[in-house]
Amino acid sequence: MSGPGNPPEGTPEGASGGGEDEYRSVVFDESFVRAARIQEFSAQERLDDADRAVRVRHVIPRGLARQAVALITLIVVAFGFAIYMGVRHPYKGRDQDAAEQFRANVIPLVPDGKVAAVPADQPFRGQPAEHYGSGVDGITLPPIHRIGGYGVDEVTRAFTTARDYLDDSAINPQTVTGGDVRTVRALLDPGQLDQFDASLTRPTTDGTHEATGWLVRFDPAAKVELAPDGIRVHGSLEASESGDDLEVAADHTFVYALHGPGAGEDAVSLFTVRRQMRFHFSHADLRQHEIQVVQADVAAGPLACGAAVQRYFQPILAGQSAPDTVAGADPYDHDRPVGAVCAPLNHATTGQSGNAPGTLPSAPGTGTAPPPVASGANTGTDASSDATGPVPRSSSAPAAVRTTVLSPPVPTPRSSSPSL
Repeated sequence: MSGPGNPPEGTPEGASGGGEDEYRSVVFDESFVRAARIQEFSAQERLDDADRAVRVRHVIPRGLARQAVALITLIVVAFGFAIYMGVRHPYKGRDQDAAEQFRANVIPLVPDGKVAAVPADQPFRGQPAEHYGSGVDGITLPPIHRIGGYGVDEVTRAFTTARDYLDDSAINPQTVTGGDVRTVRALLDPGQLDQFDASLTRPTTDGTHEATGWLVRFDPAAKVELAPDGIRVHGSLEASESGDDLEVAADHTFVYALHGPGAGEDAVSLFTVRRQMRFHFSHADLRQHEIQVVQADVAAGPLACGAAVQRYFQPILAGQSAPDTVAGADPYDHDRPVGAVCAPLNHATTGQSGNAPGTLPSAPGTGTAPPPVASGANTGTDASSDATGPVPRSSSAPAAVRTTVLSPPVPTPRSSSPSL
């Protein structure tokens, strides 16, 4: 028989209540109850011999705490990686040194008398440039086909980018009159921007920093203005593969009808620029509509032989004449470089049309005669021949010892007194 139970009238007052007496001193106030976080084990957990019947519940669930720690770790790693990418970029952008250096040769063409005036309303009438295209319309694209590793679309982009450069650098009135040249700069490969900026801010005659090799622009101090429809252009574009690049060769004659400040309405004269240029394009250049200007051989006039042409052109206008003449070449004078300094400009004073001796024949692809340019601009070769043919493609020769800037297309009799 078990032990005696409680009397019917209940436990006497003051009598011991058994095991409950040990908890009489514990006060379960409201804050203690709210802070208690307990949870009973499940039936399966109790069958698995859990040590305790209940588990303590944490304020943050254990699974959620692990996710928070993982998220914080991920944020820290991402932040550190971003700092690393900013300080030591593992992916190199286009190397600015990868672009070729620009080389230029600019020769003033000197008139042998007073520069003739042309009619202001029709300045090209009766001139070799009469049938040239007006402005950018004179820059026509040749038939296009695949060239080496460059497809038809890329070759098309190369021609159109070259045409855009020729337009912005020699036809845009802002550029030509000595104004804003940002449109030209925006087309250049990033590797040539420093050289271009130095050519405009600190131009020199070192063969690499002539501003007038990059573009055609007249001295703002001369205050010349373009006549209406004042630019005529004619020439050709050709493409070929050059190493890993696509090369475009441009040969154009630009004729400008200029009106000087304070001159009469009829005081309009022509200024002629022959530009033979080479452009290179990489696949990246073509994707980004950029161009590498590799070489420019320029003959421009009428100019004075002693004119500083590295920054601007200072044209000799209608009724004016050159203050000096073309100097002869002295092979015994080692104080002067061998390279051409200036050359005579034929028929600049009469405004005659047609091909007289010493003038340029037709530009490629036409039967029209271009305007007169140089009859001799040479180094160590004969300088009396007509200035016409393609520019030598060798890029290793320095500017001071290159051959004729515009070489002759056919053999001509040698002159006994070559001139520079």
